[in-house]
Amino acid sequence: MASNLSRPSTLDPRPSSTPLVRIVDDDASFLTGLARMLRASGFTVKSFASAEEFLTRPELDVPGCVIVDLQMPGLSGLELQKALAKDGHGLPVVFLSGHGDIPTTVQAMQRGAEDFLTKRAPKEKVLDAVKRALDRDALERAERTRRDAVRARFAALTQREREVLQHVVQGKLNKQIAFDLGIHERTVKLHRTALTTKLGVSSVAELTKLWMEVSERGGKGASGE
Repeated sequence: MASNLSRPSTLDPRPSSTPLVRIVDDDASFLTGLARMLRASGFTVKSFASAEEFLTRPELDVPGCVIVDLQMPGLSGLELQKALAKDGHGLPVVFLSGHGDIPTTVQAMQRGAEDFLTKRAPKEKVLDAVKRALDRDALERAERTRRDAVRARFAALTQREREVLQHVVQGKLNKQIAFDLGIHERTVKLHRTALTTKLGVSSVAELTKLWMEVSERGGKGASGE
């Protein structure tokens, strides 16, 4: 399943910046009706008759969200949600089902679903859930892009700059760092200047905050390992 999720789509000419609402439902008539309603409301839509069909071409590089039924032959909606989360793909999920119950709803929401609605929900509620899901996806993609940029900055540091960085974030003075690393204090100052320039920070506090963020997320660029 993981290989299917990571497979990029090269056949769809739609610009990747246009959000795509994926609908996954085995009820053909409901699938058609919902897709028609969303398109009439201005959304770009793609329909799938099963979770398995969706997983063969999920187009995860395209922003958007997933509207999914809860109970379907084969993989259920919850299993699809779990598959997306397991592979680290953050497409927001909106459940739209005729078989919801409180425990299932709680489980779906705890796993990060944007909303859980019944198929009889008013059009306005469905549209609101979709808009929230698309807004959430845009914010999460922007944050992932920012984090990737931060990791890239750390990855560009030299080994000596990383060593100086480790000491700086511990609050050590230049002369202490120079003694520990066996280098001249002026050389430490040059490395600190390079650090602030490459990482785009202007203070030790900013530098430490950025280093902690990358370290907490397992960014190897921070340690160089």
